[in-house]
Amino acid sequence: MASDIVPIQLSLTEGDLVTLWAPRWREDGEEWEAFLGDDEALFAFPEVAQLAAFVRTAAEHDLVDHPAWSVVPDLTVAELTPEETQRYDIVGVPELVAEDPDTWTISELAEITDMVRSIADVCELDVVTEVVDSAPAFALLRQGTLPFVGREGARLWTQMVDTVAERWDEVIDALDDLVDTPDVDAAALAAAEKEVVVVDEVDEPVLATVGDDRDESEDDEPAGFWEEIGIDPVRITTRDGEYVTLRCYLDDAPVFLGSNGKIDVFTTERALARWLGEDGADGHDLVAASTWSEVVERAAVGELEVEVDELNSYTLTGLDDDIAEGTLTVDPSQLELAVELLLDVGEWAGDDDAREALAESQALGWLVSFVIKPDPTRLAPSPPFDAEAARFRELVDELTARLTVH
Repeated sequence: MASDIVPIQLSLTEGDLVTLWAPRWREDGEEWEAFLGDDEALFAFPEVAQLAAFVRTAAEHDLVDHPAWSVVPDLTVAELTPEETQRYDIVGVPELVAEDPDTWTISELAEITDMVRSIADVCELDVVTEVVDSAPAFALLRQGTLPFVGREGARLWTQMVDTVAERWDEVIDALDDLVDTPDVDAAALAAAEKEVVVVDEVDEPVLATVGDDRDESEDDEPAGFWEEIGIDPVRITTRDGEYVTLRCYLDDAPVFLGSNGKIDVFTTERALARWLGEDGADGHDLVAASTWSEVVERAAVGELEVEVDELNSYTLTGLDDDIAEGTLTVDPSQLELAVELLLDVGEWAGDDDAREALAESQALGWLVSFVIKPDPTRLAPSPPFDAEAARFRELVDELTARLTVH
């Protein structure tokens, strides 16, 4: 996405609407924040294709003077589609606060509240600001579960729940009145709608764009064996060495080569292939994959070649020390991959420890989010980071303990 211009989804009375948000940036010694719109309205669209058509043709709106705007009209429909972390279910807040104040509820509510405040500040919606300021708990959500523990915490939560029940309709009404869906150029819309999403055999979206200027031979190149069967060789680097294993996703849930929370790993690709043709043909969770027999067949005759894609290489070493030194020291790509692995392993093993520790409402999760999802509107984590580094080290040690080396 263009630097500091973010596609977002707002769920309001009319449904899910997409628009653009420019988080706070500094220009000429002043701080600014803006949304796609004008003095009268915030522009939002039911379909991403409509948003794409608008930004490719409209000449007058509040983001046109943003330093990064020149990049936006060239973005694809896929690039203009809001990520899961940028989707705000504003109309669903009453249902959300009816849940227990656990880590996930508080984290989601904090994100929604921050976005609602931003819209209110930029668009001067005094009634919205008044509602979120009328219950102190709204301002405490970023602190996680701690403010809502005990009798006083329960009182704060109940007060916020009552405020939502009594006044959240005022917030929704104000936002409904603010939002407008402008007409878009018909030709630009038709072109955007041709950027269709094609669903492949495993129901994963693949973007097919019109006017793609890639070499046709690249498009026609057949998928490799592992890509075809939907199972990935994975490399995990720990302080004890480099190991290779396998992982796939069944119904979007990660499944590793192993069982009972223990992952079978190997020091070389050849050792893994040899084991799969002998002792590793069954007796683990990957046998549930419909294509597993193809792996076994190739391995049994010595024709299985194991190659690890760079995107499936996870280096867990050194990150704890980097975190201790500060957010600028951490490699965002390495950290993001490490977090992906920690969460995948935890989900597969039925262990919520990593997911809870990496929630944004927790100190470590807040630091991780700050590094891998930079946002100038967020408060930077404050040093020292010894506790966060120690917690990350614990998560890595727990994962390392799950590895069964063959």
